[in-house]
Amino acid sequence: MNQAVHKESVIELLASDLNDQGGVYCPSTQAHMKLWNSHPKVYLDVGDTGQAKCPYCGTVYKLKEGEHFGASH
Repeated sequence: MNQAVHKESVIELLASDLNDQGGVYCPSTQAHMKLWNSHPKVYLDVGDTGQAKCPYCGTVYKLKEGEHFGASH
């Protein structure tokens, strides 16, 4: 049986790449995805834990080492 192996993509982000709530959307041009033929747009909360994984494509968006998101509440 020949199965395709999906290589998980990891996108490292700066805190300034996150929106005001600490999130990003996937698909993303930062992940070199073509927005017109990808999965539905989903919001991923990266600011809370420092990373989030897209439930559709498995792309992991994470803050670069040393980056911190501090939302003002």
